[in-house]
Amino acid sequence: MLISLLLRDLKRSTKESRVMRIRIKTNWSKEEREVSVEDAVSVLAFNSWKIGMQTLLEIENEDFQIDTQQQRIEVIEEIMAFMIQALDRIVYSSTSDEDRASLISMYAKKVADHVQDNARDFSGPGDYRSPFIEKLNQRFENYSDTKWDDEKHEPGFSMGREFGMNISDVLGPKDKKWALDYIQQVLLPEFYSLFKKTVKSVGLVEDEIKGVEGAELDSRHVLLRDKPS
Repeated sequence: MLISLLLRDLKRSTKESRVMRIRIKTNWSKEEREVSVEDAVSVLAFNSWKIGMQTLLEIENEDFQIDTQQQRIEVIEEIMAFMIQALDRIVYSSTSDEDRASLISMYAKKVADHVQDNARDFSGPGDYRSPFIEKLNQRFENYSDTKWDDEKHEPGFSMGREFGMNISDVLGPKDKKWALDYIQQVLLPEFYSLFKKTVKSVGLVEDEIKGVEGAELDSRHVLLRDKPS
């Protein structure tokens, strides 16, 4: 099963250090920075999946209860949904509503490709894309009342809490209470830092992200549309 192989390959580096370290891959050199938005989004989605896999491994290495492959996919789906939500907020002040909706939809669909391919590898043929898109729309709704620190371009407390609850709901019942604090206070800052670095490295935002006026920003609900592959 592909997800098991990926987790096994990642485990060596994680045992050596508790600091999350992932090599960020881009498809262009520093001298060649002009690329299409679609190419940039493709690379972002690829690296986002790597970050999601590493984050899942961190959770398992903390001995939280994950007993099935389906649980693993659901955890990664929640991580992916959070990254999509975060990108929406990062680019909010620098793009028009139309361009932002197009960008987020493109990113979400490419992430959904990774979900489809990996879920199919261990669960067999089927449409895993459509349920993931439905989950994304629900998560945009859930995150819409949470706060975002616009000056730091980081999730506020309520947004981190929502993410932690979504992850802990997937884990076994004995771990929900302890997992929530760990995910929000330790895991989220680690993987979000990598994600923000990746967003910058692919050229979707300026080197120094500038916010809009005000310290916090509410989400804007972007409905995603997709068809089964």
